[in-house]
Amino acid sequence: MAARHRAFPLLPATVVVIGAIAGSCDPGSVFHLVGTVERTTLEIAAPVSEEIVEIAVERGDRVGKGAVLVLLDSSVAEAELRAFEAAQAAAAAALVEAENEFQRIETLRARRVTSPQEFDRARRKRDEAMAIVAEKEARIAQARKRLDDRTIRAHGSGVIDQLPFEEGERVPAGGVVAVVQTDEEPWVRIWLPARAVTRLTESASAEVEIEGLDEQLAGTLVDVARESEFTPHYALTERESAHLVYQARVVLTNAPGDLRPGLPARVKLILPKRKKAAD
Repeated sequence: MAARHRAFPLLPATVVVIGAIAGSCDPGSVFHLVGTVERTTLEIAAPVSEEIVEIAVERGDRVGKGAVLVLLDSSVAEAELRAFEAAQAAAAAALVEAENEFQRIETLRARRVTSPQEFDRARRKRDEAMAIVAEKEARIAQARKRLDDRTIRAHGSGVIDQLPFEEGERVPAGGVVAVVQTDEEPWVRIWLPARAVTRLTESASAEVEIEGLDEQLAGTLVDVARESEFTPHYALTERESAHLVYQARVVLTNAPGDLRPGLPARVKLILPKRKKAAD
């Protein structure tokens, strides 16, 4: 089970961004914005409450989709599966017996040496035996699924960011046992002023400087919110905090693979100048 929503108390790798509008030079064409690097993360949760018997990865390990991350105690699930398999074998044997009896009665009926009532009883017994076998097979499928759930795998490729539990601990149902920082391109969360939104074009480009990186990164503006909101009060001055802004993302197209979330970023967004109305 994987979730992209952040309800887990530990600090997730997808950081809540403190973005700000720091002003603009050359109003109407260039906007200087600030934000924080974010990355998509997957929270891998345990589907059942069970004891952890093995953690197969360590923080910082790179994993592929389907890689085993955590093993939960499977002794109860294995015993349950064996019990259902034994019940299914008994039901299958009963079905063979009921089918043979039905075939015998059907042959006698063709010779007119048995009653319709006896034929109906044999057919009903055969049908009931078939239903029981189908039920046992369904229970086996459920038991195998519960057993498979004890092996928790990655739902996408990336890097292990968090392992909240230790071996020997009992994880609750729905508890996050691993946080994977995916290989998707990182982005910077920003807030666009209304005067910038009115000039937007599809795939607007941006130049991004990340704290600690010498090279400048390229970015593409995406996911501009449809509804405005007030600029976060903690990000701007009292005068600027009353401005309406639109939340957006700048996806970094050439970011290093090990770029960590949470790093401050400065974004230079270049938009077309407003055209003057014709006289």
